[in-house]
Amino acid sequence: MNLRHRAAAVTAAAALAATGLALAPSAQAAAPKAAKAPAVAATATGTNSLAAVLTAGGVGFDKNWNDYDIVTAAVLAVLKAKPTSKVSVLTDGTVALTAFIPNDRAFQKLVKAISGKTLLRERDVFGAVAKLGIPTVEAVLLYHVVPGATITSAQAVKANGAVLTTALGSTIKVRVYRGPVIALWDKDRNSRNPRVILSQVDINKGNAQIAHGIDRVLRPVNLPH
Repeated sequence: MNLRHRAAAVTAAAALAATGLALAPSAQAAAPKAAKAPAVAATATGTNSLAAVLTAGGVGFDKNWNDYDIVTAAVLAVLKAKPTSKVSVLTDGTVALTAFIPNDRAFQKLVKAISGKTLLRERDVFGAVAKLGIPTVEAVLLYHVVPGATITSAQAVKANGAVLTTALGSTIKVRVYRGPVIALWDKDRNSRNPRVILSQVDINKGNAQIAHGIDRVLRPVNLPH
């Protein structure tokens, strides 16, 4: 990596690391007034938690970049370091929420954006994410959780223009395009916004907590390029 790219990577990492410290209050201040999220689905009466779903097959890393090993490891790392973290809401199936969960490939792309390096093992990608620090990882995870609403994919497709307030306090905006394509606009204006993976929606459907896979990590700050 040349000096220009190295400097950009260091600056990007510093910007992302700031999310765990000073970003959340300022993000809340700058955020537009959030539109009301789609209502909780009437059939969402189950209390199986997303944490239970994510850990059901065991915890570990593999060669499948389309599953959720890294985000699962990140959630467990935060809860181990901070048992009272707001991330613990993912373990309480009685609390309605919608999580947009990045697959392992999404984290690989994030690490490349920060470091300029494409890591080829999930364990190494998680290691790079963990080095950002627990406050940063916690903030990023909370930015993927929309509390108070169980939003199914059928509702999301009809939610073009909705502004969702996340558990971090800042917002994401839903954009729906022909296809359909469901995009989530985050705070980084320099990179493509994450999109919902339509083959991986309605995870844990029928319960108060539901999740949809996304192909990139939502960024609560603008990373310099």
